[in-house]
Amino acid sequence: MGAASSSAVWPPPLVERLGRRHRVLVWDHRDTGRSGTSAGREPYALTDLAADAVVVLDAFGVPAAHVVGMSMGGLLTQLLLLDHPERLLSATLFCTGPLPGADVGDLGDEPAPTPSAALLALWAQLGDDRDESAEMGFRLRHWQLLNGAGTPFDEAEFRALEERVVTHGGRLDAASATAHARATTEGLARGAELRGVTTPVLVVEAPEDPAYPPPSARLLEAAVGTAATTRRVVVPGMGHALPLAVLGPLLDAVEAHLDAGDHARA
Repeated sequence: MGAASSSAVWPPPLVERLGRRHRVLVWDHRDTGRSGTSAGREPYALTDLAADAVVVLDAFGVPAAHVVGMSMGGLLTQLLLLDHPERLLSATLFCTGPLPGADVGDLGDEPAPTPSAALLALWAQLGDDRDESAEMGFRLRHWQLLNGAGTPFDEAEFRALEERVVTHGGRLDAASATAHARATTEGLARGAELRGVTTPVLVVEAPEDPAYPPPSARLLEAAVGTAATTRRVVVPGMGHALPLAVLGPLLDAVEAHLDAGDHARA
């Protein structure tokens, strides 16, 4: 999952549907959910979060897995593709872009995509001191921006998401929202290595994503592996969120990708 997001942000219908045919593991990044806090300590590196994923697989005795990464989780999955390819049966990446330094061919001549101005302005307020009611309101405004204009924003759905996060982790505070922003980025500029990836990769394009707007997905597709190993699908209306409205086509694409990988190894 993405920055500052615990495992509770994954929609239960998504986990349930994938769980019908696969064993599904979700976990809390450091400083989220039921994992420990780094408050008062030196920042860790984002690369440490990728290493944590391998620790989780080891703890559950999983030699290799289909890995799905969203947003920051997509960056971490790219690191796994580079450092632990033997642990990935396949990778699915969405709402993310390539690691810095990626070779994207002629697409590199286009202006680099950046988050929307409205989103950047709201991110500047992350970590501000707010009471719980104000923090909930802030998070709902955040989700409304992340959802984008491609699907109607259902406030009740996202309020339930945040209530699920609180039930899971026991807190709703602004400080935890900035922990991953404080993490160091040393070791991330490895995009040029993505060309050598041979693991099957699915890139899901979210055309209404305000955090990784187009052509982020096309850049990622161009950077990772080859046309024989990496493919891109578009989920119409999808932004930087997982409302029920997009889960059907998203899961159709993910399951087809997992099935193709399983059949190729059979």
